[in-house]
Amino acid sequence: MRTLVTGGAGFLGSHICDYLLAKGHQVICIDNLLTGTTVNIEHLIGNPDFKYINHNVSEYIYVGNEIDNVLHFASPASPMDYLKLPIQTLKVGSLGTLHAIGLAKSKKARFLLASTSEVYGDPEVHPQSEVYWGNVNPVGPRGVYDEAKRFAEAMVMAYHRSHGVDTKIVRIFNTYGPRMRIGDGRALPAFVPQAIRGEDLTVFGDGTQTRSFCYVSDLVEGIYRLLMSDVNEPVNIGNPDEMKMIDFAKEILKLTGSKSGITFKPLPVDDPKCRQPDISKAKKLLGWEPKVKLAEGLEKTIEHFKRVLMK
Repeated sequence: MRTLVTGGAGFLGSHICDYLLAKGHQVICIDNLLTGTTVNIEHLIGNPDFKYINHNVSEYIYVGNEIDNVLHFASPASPMDYLKLPIQTLKVGSLGTLHAIGLAKSKKARFLLASTSEVYGDPEVHPQSEVYWGNVNPVGPRGVYDEAKRFAEAMVMAYHRSHGVDTKIVRIFNTYGPRMRIGDGRALPAFVPQAIRGEDLTVFGDGTQTRSFCYVSDLVEGIYRLLMSDVNEPVNIGNPDEMKMIDFAKEILKLTGSKSGITFKPLPVDDPKCRQPDISKAKKLLGWEPKVKLAEGLEKTIEHFKRVLMK
C-alpha cells in the first residue's frame, strides 16, 4: 500500500510513519515543520519506502501516482501551540482537511482524520462516548483548535455521504511517549523535565482535574485497526484509566526519583475539568483496548527526555 501522512514529522505522525513502514507500506510524509521536526523522521531518511515532502497542507496538495490511504495528522496539537498559532490552526483544520480529503477523493483512497477529545470541550457527560456532542466555547481561546477539529469532522462526514469517500475519524485522547516536545504546554513534557532538573512541577488549578493517558504504541495500533476497518463514524481511541493531575505529578516525581516540589498556578481559560474516553465502540468494532500500563509507558518516556536533556 502507498500511504500519505500529513503532519508526519510530528510526535504522533512520526510514530504512524514508523508503524506503516513496519506493515510494508510505502509512506509519503508531508510536513511544513511548523510544530514538527525532521529529528523525528531522520532515522527514516534513506529508506526507499519513505519520502518526505516539506509542504503546507493549507495549500493545494499534489502527489503523483496512486495512493491507497491519506491520513490527516497535520495541526498544532498542544495548547501552547494553538494559542500561539490560532490562524494556522484554523486553516489546517479547514483548508488542510479540504485539500487532504480532496486528494483522497481524487485517488479513490481511504481517508483518516486525526480528530481529538477536545471536540467534547469541557464535558458535561462523563465518561465521553461518541454520541456526546460536546460543550465547547467557540469564541474562547481554545476554540480555534476545538472548532477546527469539529469542522473537520463535519467535512469528512459530508465527503463520505455526498461523494462516497471511505472515511475514518479517530478521536484521540491524551497520548504520551518518546518524541514529545519539551515545553509544548502539555503536562507530561512539562513535568518530566522539571522533575529531572530538580524544579518544582507546575500544576494548574488545584490538580483535581482529570486526564486519561494512553501510550503512543497503543494509540497507533488502534488507529491502524480503524484505518483498515469498515467503520466510518468517529471512534474514541484512548486509555480509560482516569487520573487526577496532582496524582499524575506525584507519579512523575516517584518514577524520576526527584525531590522537586509542586507549585500551583491558575487554571487556564476553558481548561476541561475531566477527560475520560468511553472505548466501548473501539472494543466492539475494532477489538482494541490499550495494553501498556502507565508506569511502563512513563519509564520509556522519561528515558527519552533524559537523553534529550543530555544533548
